[in-house]
Amino acid sequence: QVQLVESGGGVVQAGGSLRLSCAASGSIFRINAMGWYRQAPGKQRETVATITSGGSTNYADSVKGRFTISRDNAKNTVYLQMNSLKPEDTAVYYCNAGVVVDTSVGYRSREAWGQGTLVTVSS
Repeated sequence: QVQLVESGGGVVQAGGSLRLSCAASGSIFRINAMGWYRQAPGKQRETVATITSGGSTNYADSVKGRFTISRDNAKNTVYLQMNSLKPEDTAVYYCNAGVVVDTSVGYRSREAWGQGTLVTVSS
Protein backbone atom coordinates (compact mmCIF):
# COMPACT_ATOMS: atom_id res chain seq x y z
CA GLN A 1 0.00 0.00 0.00
CA VAL A 2 2.95 2.31 0.65
CA GLN A 3 6.30 2.28 -1.10
CA LEU A 4 9.43 4.20 -0.16
CA VAL A 5 12.06 4.58 -2.86
CA GLU A 6 15.49 5.90 -1.93
CA SER A 7 18.09 7.38 -4.21
CA GLY A 8 21.35 9.28 -4.01
CA GLY A 9 23.75 6.76 -2.54
CA GLY A 10 27.17 6.13 -3.98
CA VAL A 11 30.90 6.32 -3.42
CA VAL A 12 32.50 9.51 -2.16
CA GLN A 13 35.85 10.48 -0.71
CA ALA A 14 36.18 11.49 2.92
CA GLY A 15 35.19 15.12 3.34
CA GLY A 16 32.76 14.95 0.46
CA SER A 17 28.99 15.30 0.34
CA LEU A 18 25.99 13.28 -0.76
CA ARG A 19 22.27 13.96 -0.74
CA LEU A 20 19.84 11.11 -0.21
CA SER A 21 16.20 11.29 -1.23
CA CYS A 22 13.27 9.09 -0.30
CA ALA A 23 9.91 9.41 -2.02
CA ALA A 24 6.76 7.82 -0.64
CA SER A 25 3.92 6.68 -2.86
CA GLY A 26 0.71 4.71 -2.56
CA SER A 27 -2.64 5.19 -0.88
CA ILE A 28 -1.31 7.82 1.49
CA PHE A 29 -3.64 9.91 3.61
CA ARG A 30 -0.97 11.44 5.81
CA ILE A 31 2.71 10.96 6.61
CA ASN A 32 3.74 11.50 10.20
CA ALA A 33 7.38 11.22 11.24
CA MET A 34 10.03 10.30 8.70
CA GLY A 35 13.59 9.31 9.29
CA TRP A 36 16.86 7.92 8.08
CA TYR A 37 18.57 4.91 9.59
CA ARG A 38 21.77 3.13 8.68
CA GLN A 39 23.38 -0.24 9.11
CA ALA A 40 27.09 -0.78 8.72
CA PRO A 41 28.53 -4.26 8.09
CA GLY A 42 28.46 -6.32 11.25
CA LYS A 43 26.57 -3.67 13.20
CA GLN A 44 22.99 -3.07 14.25
CA ARG A 45 20.77 -0.60 12.49
CA GLU A 46 20.94 2.82 14.10
CA THR A 47 18.96 6.02 13.88
CA VAL A 48 20.63 8.79 11.92
CA ALA A 49 18.00 11.53 11.90
CA THR A 50 14.26 11.97 12.22
CA ILE A 51 11.81 14.71 11.33
CA THR A 52 8.21 15.20 12.39
CA SER A 53 5.41 16.34 10.14
CA GLY A 54 5.84 19.79 11.64
CA GLY A 55 9.54 19.90 10.88
CA SER A 56 11.09 19.18 14.27
CA THR A 57 14.35 17.27 13.88
CA ASN A 58 16.60 15.00 15.89
CA TYR A 59 20.05 13.72 15.05
CA ALA A 60 22.43 11.09 16.26
CA ASP A 61 25.37 12.65 18.06
CA SER A 62 27.73 11.19 15.48
CA VAL A 63 26.18 13.22 12.64
CA LYS A 64 25.20 16.47 14.36
CA GLY A 65 26.57 19.47 12.52
CA ARG A 66 27.32 17.41 9.40
CA PHE A 67 23.95 15.96 8.30
CA THR A 68 20.68 17.79 7.70
CA ILE A 69 17.30 16.12 7.36
CA SER A 70 14.46 17.91 5.60
CA ARG A 71 11.15 17.05 3.99
CA ASP A 72 8.84 18.29 1.28
CA ASN A 73 5.34 17.39 2.38
CA ALA A 74 3.85 18.28 -0.99
CA LYS A 75 6.08 15.68 -2.63
CA ASN A 76 5.94 13.11 0.20
CA THR A 77 9.72 13.17 0.15
CA VAL A 78 12.41 13.27 2.82
CA TYR A 79 16.01 14.23 2.22
CA LEU A 80 19.30 13.72 4.00
CA GLN A 81 22.09 16.14 3.13
CA MET A 82 25.37 14.62 4.26
CA ASN A 83 28.45 16.82 4.43
CA SER A 84 31.97 16.25 5.73
CA LEU A 85 31.52 12.53 5.26
CA LYS A 86 33.79 10.16 7.15
CA PRO A 87 34.71 6.52 6.43
CA GLU A 88 32.69 5.53 9.50
CA ASP A 89 29.58 6.85 7.75
CA THR A 90 29.83 3.94 5.33
CA ALA A 91 26.60 1.95 5.59
CA VAL A 92 23.35 1.06 3.93
CA TYR A 93 20.96 3.93 4.58
CA TYR A 94 17.27 3.22 5.00
CA CYS A 95 14.32 5.57 4.86
CA ASN A 96 11.41 5.09 7.27
CA ALA A 97 8.00 6.69 7.51
CA GLY A 98 4.96 6.47 9.69
CA VAL A 99 2.05 6.61 7.29
CA VAL A 100 -1.71 6.71 7.55
CA VAL A 101 -3.09 4.87 4.54
CA ASP A 102 -6.51 4.96 3.03
CA THR A 103 -7.78 1.39 2.79
CA SER A 104 -11.10 -0.13 1.79
CA VAL A 105 -11.96 -0.44 5.48
CA GLY A 106 -10.84 3.01 6.51
CA TYR A 107 -7.66 4.72 7.57
CA ARG A 108 -4.88 2.56 8.98
CA SER A 109 -1.45 3.37 10.38
CA ARG A 110 1.52 1.68 8.76
CA GLU A 111 5.28 1.80 9.16
CA ALA A 112 7.12 1.72 5.86
CA TRP A 113 10.78 1.08 5.06
CA GLY A 114 12.72 1.71 1.90
CA GLN A 115 14.95 -0.88 0.27
CA GLY A 116 18.15 0.86 1.33
CA THR A 117 20.84 2.73 -0.54
CA LEU A 118 24.56 2.11 -0.06
CA VAL A 119 26.85 4.95 0.93
CA THR A 120 30.58 4.25 0.77
CA VAL A 121 33.08 6.80 2.04
CA SER A 122 36.68 6.14 1.08
CA SER A 123 39.62 7.42 3.08
